[in-house]
Amino acid sequence: MSKPERLTILGSTGSIGKSTLDVAARHPEKFHIYALCANRNWQALLEQVIKYQPELAVLSDESAAGQLRDAVEERKLNTKVLAGRAALAEVSAEADTVMAAIVGAAGLLPTLAAVKAGNKVLLANKESLVMAGSLFMDAVRQHEALLLPIDSEHNAIFQCLPENMSSLAEAGVRKILLTGSGGPFRETPIQDLSSVTVAQACAHPNWSMGQKISVDSATMMNKGLEYIEARWLFAADPEHIDVILHPQSVVHSMVQYNDGSVLAQLGQPDMRTPIAHAMAWPERIESGVESLDFTCLGELSFSAPDLQRFPCLGLAIEASKAGGSAAACLNAANEEAVEAFLSERIGFIDIARINREVLEQHSVIEVHSIDAVLAVDAQARQSAQQLIRTLAC
Repeated sequence: MSKPERLTILGSTGSIGKSTLDVAARHPEKFHIYALCANRNWQALLEQVIKYQPELAVLSDESAAGQLRDAVEERKLNTKVLAGRAALAEVSAEADTVMAAIVGAAGLLPTLAAVKAGNKVLLANKESLVMAGSLFMDAVRQHEALLLPIDSEHNAIFQCLPENMSSLAEAGVRKILLTGSGGPFRETPIQDLSSVTVAQACAHPNWSMGQKISVDSATMMNKGLEYIEARWLFAADPEHIDVILHPQSVVHSMVQYNDGSVLAQLGQPDMRTPIAHAMAWPERIESGVESLDFTCLGELSFSAPDLQRFPCLGLAIEASKAGGSAAACLNAANEEAVEAFLSERIGFIDIARINREVLEQHSVIEVHSIDAVLAVDAQARQSAQQLIRTLAC
């Protein structure tokens, strides 16, 4: 019997991290919790350390790590506590399997460290590909890492494509159909969006997610980022991908083939399904998710997205087509704008306004290093913060 895979979870206190722990706990013979990592929420990480007893616990924030270290020592737990970005990269490189679930640009460097170690990387941090798609995929090939998508849409597409395909054209693929629910404001009158509250934006009708991703789903920026991610994951041109609204979140995505066939992956709106699929691939394991009961399913509906209602989706598609540094710029602006909305410094519709203005101000360049990507990220954040200050006055 083979040894359990050593599993590092980047972002263990978030929704994806918690679901990953749930799946791993069902299969202790397959997965050993090596390292759990978070940003600064040491209390939540302490609860996980007590329950799962990892070898290592890492917090990005040095002060929070000190508090966790004291709590671990007080309880005489065997987990070693580390701090800082270098520690995140270290535990990513030393594992067998890494769940990359840190939200936002902060996940790029530790995820890339896992790739460069040639590990199995379960990619929930779409920003790694949005910011540095070409560099990231080059590293995957160079270091022979196994990259498996976790976003329900990309995992669905992965399941609907043939294994070991060389290209979409050779596989006979006509279209990738990327589905999205449309979030909580799919039918809200556009004139009412200016008064949307944080609580309303975070109340996704189908999925349980963190605040940032919930807001991105409400603006459909999340789908835009997924569009960019899909292009890199599947080497797809813009004409190969369509975004389709599917409010029920049962069909997680589809692939159309040249012969008229359409393959779809269906399931409950529960992230444990794609997580379990990727963790055990190419095997199938129990995830804790019930199968669909088709006799009780009801209507499944589909429609085209309205880019006037969801301008952030249009901006992401534009940035993807522009190439170079455009997507990294847009992602940074969006992270700053969403944070400002969550802290009630700007309104909901200001998110798209800031994203558009920062992108329009940006001169697109080709990026040939991670340092160049990070420089674009920093400049876009500075521009976004300046706009936020102006709007907040």
